[in-house]
Amino acid sequence: MDDNSWPESGDFVVCTVKNVTDFGAYTTLEEFDGKEGFIHISEIKAGWVKYVRDHVREGQKVVCKVLNVDTSRRHIDLSLKDVNEHQKRAKIQDWKNEQKAFKWLQFVAEETGTSEEEMDKVKLKLLESFGSLHSAFEEAVINAEDAFNELKMKKKLVTSIVKVAQHNIKLPFVDIAGFIDLNCYLPDGIEIIKEALEAGNSIEEEGIRVDISYTGAPRYRIKVIAPDYKKAESVLKKSATAAIETIEKLGGKGEFHRHNDTVKA
Repeated sequence: MDDNSWPESGDFVVCTVKNVTDFGAYTTLEEFDGKEGFIHISEIKAGWVKYVRDHVREGQKVVCKVLNVDTSRRHIDLSLKDVNEHQKRAKIQDWKNEQKAFKWLQFVAEETGTSEEEMDKVKLKLLESFGSLHSAFEEAVINAEDAFNELKMKKKLVTSIVKVAQHNIKLPFVDIAGFIDLNCYLPDGIEIIKEALEAGNSIEEEGIRVDISYTGAPRYRIKVIAPDYKKAESVLKKSATAAIETIEKLGGKGEFHRHNDTVKA
């Protein structure tokens, strides 16, 4: 990411521990151009911590939750204790997937003779449309060149992306994602949002998995894994609709996003 990119409070980030002190640990954020974050000793783990080094060490990769971002001071407060094992595994896997996808995009640049400046624009388009580079390559496997119809990309780039995707990704199931924005400003807004997320996560069909994760206020990612694309799209819409109907019934607002398009569910 470029130097102007910052995480948001509530984001999960992959960090490398740079320096451990008596009162906490300084880290660099892998996905944000090496920006520095700090884990205070009180955020290392639940309960009393006597020695920070008993829990983290220099060079260690950790997943943290962003507590606060002060761009003027270039300071980011992080928490290690607020990340559970499921969130940690999911974030590490997403990060590894993005690293692979970034390399695949470099292959595309080399094969098509595209400049670094132009590839930066392509990368931005893919991130804005699909949410992640890896998701863009997954969609290329599923829908080939049709996945990029609305992006106004050069044909040679699209052809190369599809070729690289099909060579590197073997999907036994269809894996797609959409996004929902959930807002509620009532006193119990947090609980209302939780109830809406539970409604979205409650969609159950045989052989289909639904996973909703937080990406950054007020956005949540709905990931659906299904035997075929038609079923995946159907369940994705059902999940988003259930969450939005629930939050709107309780006094909040919700919107469903599929790539660049915004649609009222």
